[in-house]
Amino acid sequence: MATVDQDSRFDSVFSKKVRAGKRRTYFFDVRRTKGDDFYLTLTESTKKFNGDTYERHKIFLYKEDFNRFLTSLEETINHVKTELMPDYDYEEFDRRQEEWETKRAEEGDDHDNNNGDGHKEKAAGPPAKNNPDVDDEMSW
Repeated sequence: MATVDQDSRFDSVFSKKVRAGKRRTYFFDVRRTKGDDFYLTLTESTKKFNGDTYERHKIFLYKEDFNRFLTSLEETINHVKTELMPDYDYEEFDRRQEEWETKRAEEGDDHDNNNGDGHKEKAAGPPAKNNPDVDDEMSW
């Protein structure tokens, strides 16, 4: 049986959540090791189509890899933005999310959902712009 001290090392000491569509959320958690060191877990949590369960994918990132990981991530994203899709409006989804959050705040919607990873999530993102029946995760 695990003690409180053993369980507490798995607790997040810092967490950020990024909604990415109707069914997908990313979590960036800082966790503590037994030796009082820290590492990151990056979790993609996707609600399954049946609506009852979540599928999770995790990456564990350790301090010795932070700089190389961040450099490679930035280079990869910048390559897509500048070389592959330079004319794409990357702020479109930020604006739509902000509009949706403002609308929800005005309506007083406080409904929470558990995402199956111990995190609480607000209700799903805004409906698809032109077709609310579309299941495209990035269409909201």
